Amino acid sequence: MRNKTRVLIVEDNADLAENIFEFLGENEYELEYASGALTALHLLDSQSFDVIVLDIMLSGASGLDIARRLRKDMNDQTPIIFMTAMGAIENKEDGYSSGGDDYLVKPFDLRELALRIDALHRRRSRIDTVLRAGDVSFNPGTLEVHVEPRGKFRLSGLAAHIFEALIRSHPDFISYASLSARLWPEQGVDANTLRTHIWLLRKQLQEAYGMPMIKTLHGRGYILDVSGQ
Repeated sequence: MRNKTRVLIVEDNADLAENIFEFLGENEYELEYASGALTALHLLDSQSFDVIVLDIMLSGASGLDIARRLRKDMNDQTPIIFMTAMGAIENKEDGYSSGGDDYLVKPFDLRELALRIDALHRRRSRIDTVLRAGDVSFNPGTLEVHVEPRGKFRLSGLAAHIFEALIRSHPDFISYASLSARLWPEQGVDANTLRTHIWLLRKQLQEAYGMPMIKTLHGRGYILDVSGQ
């Protein structure tokens, strides 16, 4: 049996959302739903998904705004399929420039939506390479940390991107400046913000594996500790 593709559906039309859920649910997708921007952003910050299906016209903020925030502020590259009634080339330009990977004009056949979800998921899976450091591995596609023999733990949001940066840098450290630039490439953040995110990630790893796995090199940066201590 294949692993279920995790999909976030963001759509304020309840009837359409119900139809999508019914169709995809019958075809072995694992689904989450948000009817507005705030709920969508909360789910994206707390969970990880394989594909996001995102309406453009939403309450609170547009789908374009969500995509921009996801790409720039949260540094999340999860594939996005926009769905909207606006089919002009200018609208499509806005969708792709905001970070979208595909654009589906309403009304559409639900089978086509499923095909596009599968295509984006396959494309992403092909380019994902498992990163390893000692007994620790990280899959950028699934956002799963695997520590032998303790098992797997799934990260989300900035925590996943911090861990990826650390394991890519191993056995070297990554400087404060380099890590900040990777996480927030277009804006500066103060040191306290970065320290807070590191503390939260350490806490998750401690709870999952009984070890924080991240060491601070004072005045230099952070390094992934895979010694098991």
